[in-house]
Amino acid sequence: MDYQPLLRQLYQDFNARQIDAVLAHLHTDVAWPNGWEGGYVAGVDEVRAYWLRQWQQIDPTVEPLSFAIRSDDQIAVKVHQVIKDLDGHVLSDEQLHHIYGFEHGKVLFMTIEK
Repeated sequence: MDYQPLLRQLYQDFNARQIDAVLAHLHTDVAWPNGWEGGYVAGVDEVRAYWLRQWQQIDPTVEPLSFAIRSDDQIAVKVHQVIKDLDGHVLSDEQLHHIYGFEHGKVLFMTIEK
């Protein structure tokens, strides 16, 4: 399955803070990295709470740059991530890899590789 359109839409929706649109594409048992505080969150309810908490403190924008298939159910996305404080000052500007796994057409997990 070609997950690139889904992932492009996820990044667009994340950057627009359309949380319900993003969560609709996540598996109910999703494992998501807490790149801001550390560790992982599990399930769509924890992901929602994490993002809402994060957006009250920082303003992240993540743009996909390229996609690479790792296996039938995994894809690596090279991203440009800029994190600003709420006053617009850049806290971080870097390129990372987000690795996605899928089950039944939904995101089952995401990991971050630097």
